[in-house]
Amino acid sequence: MRDIDDTPKPAGELALLTIAMPADTNASGDIFGGWLMSQMDLAGSQTASRRAGGRVATVAVDAMAFMTPVNVGAAVSCYTDIVDVGRSSIRVRVEVWVTNKHQYEPAKVTEGEFVFVAIDGNGRTRVVD
Repeated sequence: MRDIDDTPKPAGELALLTIAMPADTNASGDIFGGWLMSQMDLAGSQTASRRAGGRVATVAVDAMAFMTPVNVGAAVSCYTDIVDVGRSSIRVRVEVWVTNKHQYEPAKVTEGEFVFVAIDGNGRTRVVD
């Protein structure tokens, strides 16, 4: 049972921290969802690569839902947690939290599971170390 004073916190380890910039916006002035997804992919691949002991490639992304828009100037934090390791694949859960420049409480924006495969120097699938 959760204590009423408990505040939701990010799950996993901080893998990427960046600032949302004006060049990353869509036509409405909000941060473009594709940019946010690319940050998640970078964070997840860093975690998967470390676990695989080498190069990885993204092969799948599970469904995502954006809960709140991201504003220009917000600190965007991607937290990762390895969900499963297969013979050559690694499934990584990525959560995105933001802290806006005038609000100090972090808010969860989205989460998703990214699947990576370990690849060798020739770009072929290899066994995870």
